[in-house]
Amino acid sequence: MEDGIRDDACGFAELVAGNRTSMSHDVMVQAASGGDGGSPVIVLLLCFFLIMGVVQVVRPQLLWKANSRLQRGWVRNPDATEPTSKGYAMNRVVGVIFLGFVIWMLFQQF
Repeated sequence: MEDGIRDDACGFAELVAGNRTSMSHDVMVQAASGGDGGSPVIVLLLCFFLIMGVVQVVRPQLLWKANSRLQRGWVRNPDATEPTSKGYAMNRVVGVIFLGFVIWMLFQQF
């Protein structure tokens, strides 16, 4: 009799564990594929990043000017750290890659 109860208990434990696993899997799949729109905060943040990426591609000098003010306490001559034309070209290339990533993330939100 004790063996029968033990077998039933093991079968019940497997049944419960199996349902729990399949339930959590279903919930994860539903959450991952849920197309209910993105969080407004995330969308606003991505829009801000989109604007920053456009500035980086169109006028990287503006970003350098904004960031050069942060160097004042650590660098003797912040104007001497301005990138060359090749440096600005590299900033533009990185900006294009960044824009592609941000646009992809925005599409994923909807």
